[in-house]
Amino acid sequence: MTDAKHERLRRLAERQGISVNKLVEEWANVALAQHDAEIRFRTLAARGSARRGIALLDKLDEALADKRT
Repeated sequence: MTDAKHERLRRLAERQGISVNKLVEEWANVALAQHDAEIRFRTLAARGSARRGIALLDKLDEALADKRT
C-alpha cells in the first residue's frame, strides 16, 4: 500500500474515532458477510428454493442498510 493511501485511511479512521486496523476489520467483516451470503444464496438456488433465496437477499439488504446508518 502506498504511503499516501495509508495516510488517507489513517485520516478516515481518525474522523470515525477508530484505528486503521479497526476500520479495515469492519470492511473485512462486511466483505466476508457478503461473500457468505452469496455462497448461501447460490447453494439454496442450486437446491431450487427461490423463496429461501429471496429471504436471504432481503436479510443481506437489511444488514447493509443497517451498516450504512
